[in-house]
Amino acid sequence: MTIDTNAIVTMTEANQNFSRVARIAERNGQTVIFKNNRPKYMLIDLDASPVIDMTDDEKIDVVAARILKKYKPAFTELAK
Repeated sequence: MTIDTNAIVTMTEANQNFSRVARIAERNGQTVIFKNNRPKYMLIDLDASPVIDMTDDEKIDVVAARILKKYKPAFTELAK
């Protein structure tokens, strides 16, 4: 994986100025957030990045599936 040095921010910077991190992701397609001098997280602009090329409905389906999987016991209990 190649990381553009203009798209690197520290965890501290991401916490203190997330809007700047989001603007970098919009401009470059992604932002890599370093924690303890190592790449730890990646913020991806889903609209501009070819990394994730999905329709809006597909994106919603993926997120919904993750939520349902994570909270399945709670949903099962609520369904009773």
